[in-house]
Amino acid sequence: MPASALPRQPLPPHTLSVAPMMDWTDRHCRAFHRTLTRRTLLYTEMITTGAILHGDRERHLSFGEAEHPVALQLGGSDAAALAECAHIATGYGYDEINLNCGCPSDRVSSGSFGACLMASPDVVARAVEAMCGATPLPVTVKHRIGIDDLDSYEHLQGFVRTVAAAGCETFIVHARKAWLSGLSPRENREIPPLRHDVVRQLKVDFPDLTIVLNGGLLTLEDAQDALAWADGAMIGRAAYGTPYLLATADQDVFGDELTPPTRREAIEAFLPFVAAELQAGQPLNRMMRHTLGLFAGQPGARHWKRTLSERGHRLGAGLEVVREALAGVPEGVLDAQPNTLRGQELQPPADAISG
Repeated sequence: MPASALPRQPLPPHTLSVAPMMDWTDRHCRAFHRTLTRRTLLYTEMITTGAILHGDRERHLSFGEAEHPVALQLGGSDAAALAECAHIATGYGYDEINLNCGCPSDRVSSGSFGACLMASPDVVARAVEAMCGATPLPVTVKHRIGIDDLDSYEHLQGFVRTVAAAGCETFIVHARKAWLSGLSPRENREIPPLRHDVVRQLKVDFPDLTIVLNGGLLTLEDAQDALAWADGAMIGRAAYGTPYLLATADQDVFGDELTPPTRREAIEAFLPFVAAELQAGQPLNRMMRHTLGLFAGQPGARHWKRTLSERGHRLGAGLEVVREALAGVPEGVLDAQPNTLRGQELQPPADAISG
């Protein structure tokens, strides 16, 4: 049975989550991921306070009931604006509000939010306090282990201590320092090295806080290794580039007794959503681009990607394109159980930016 066909479960802890990624983890992506896992916590891409307060609020904040549990990631630094957005988001039914203190892009830093906020823990604390006062939802913070020359463990400790005192109980830590001067966001994904040991020490020093590890987790096995000491594991680009790794999450990570969906079942479960979006005027590629990695490493993957990429953007493209793409994938791949993927480390997409 596809994961999306099962009843909604209570909001789980941050045991496993998919990272917020700009231009990637939109509602179409989340609807697809939900056909693979019902328990994994999903995040929106970062949405700025300005977009919510002055833009198309419905387009930015609306989502489907099947996406739960889902968290909204906000970008901003003004406490009043963040509080108002948290209040608004509560009405949309989100399960969590997250503040981005980790994105290294120039566009984000020029707006005085994202990773640069790590230099101003008091600003973050005021924002968190205001947000906590505006919503009954959990308010969490996603951040780096440091930025530029503010990379000492003492600074990181002070940041967490200050923000925790304002009401934040959950910290999602990208275990890599961000260089805001001299490196591009893409370079920031590989340089400097990951420091999982730093995040592990945070958990030792703040045992009462929820500490979630992000960065360099490519498989569920990686996530399970992290869960030996962390409260949660967040997978980023690997969950996007090789989404079928999520198919065994409910069983392997959360211990649910259910049969993981096959790739065919996942696509069939996604098609009603796709059909509804097509009816609403969305182009086919807007939804199907998130499925391009579904057959990564399997026979038929090239046909799947080529068919959807070449035809999915055309005016009037519909479900017949998906059927044609499926026809080029061997039956044995479509209906295989996902244990054939376990343990593989496949290359995630190079251009996804996590905040």
